[in-house]
Amino acid sequence: MTLQQFFTQHPKAALAFSGGSDSAYLLWAGRTFGQDVRPYYVSTPFQPAWEREDAQRLARELGVPLTVVELDVLACPEVAANPANRCYHCKKALFSALWQQVRADGFSLLLDGTNASDDAQDRPGMRALSELEVRSPLRECGVTKAQLRALSREAGLFTWDKPAYACLATRIPTGTPITAPDLARVEGGEDALFALGFTDFRIRLRGDAALLQLPQDQMDRAVAQHGALLEALSPHFSQVFLDLNPRQKEEFHGQ
Repeated sequence: MTLQQFFTQHPKAALAFSGGSDSAYLLWAGRTFGQDVRPYYVSTPFQPAWEREDAQRLARELGVPLTVVELDVLACPEVAANPANRCYHCKKALFSALWQQVRADGFSLLLDGTNASDDAQDRPGMRALSELEVRSPLRECGVTKAQLRALSREAGLFTWDKPAYACLATRIPTGTPITAPDLARVEGGEDALFALGFTDFRIRLRGDAALLQLPQDQMDRAVAQHGALLEALSPHFSQVFLDLNPRQKEEFHGQ
């Protein structure tokens, strides 16, 4: 089945829209094929402000109204406790809230941007999607990450080369309770690194300290600019450490 065939069979759908490359291309495809695909962005403390801004920008460029659903996901004890299956509980809470909104808006089909390269065994959140009957057209139609990036570039979407991004909760070690102040510290630190020109990195919280994980091609610059790095991150962390194991690009969303 192709995406065009999928949307021909399902001409009206709500889309869980993150502003990332996957859901961005899915929204473009649905609208290009002339169907009523409406994007919904779920705003939680796990998303940095720039993610919401990217989602709003793409919706504007495609001329589609974006509905923002606010959710205090930390109010869910199973999420805030940060167990090994936190992603399952988070997705369950997020998509349950989303279903409530989209049904009220007259939609009976809810989609997400999981693609054919995503490994279900590595993403416990997929079980929640299955239980809540959320459809994943990219996965069902066999569209891989590499393919959708190429297709997104052809379509002129600014998200075509956007690095894979995991929510801020993944920066906190499993078993360590998640708090709003810790999420804000990580977001502030990552914003500071973006401002210095670093990309596709992660800051891992280690108590009051930060562990930086950078791609291989940015390691030397981090060492050369260690003074600027420390100055930028000192408002957020007591110490800063550099992981000497390079971060691999295009890691799955849970990383």
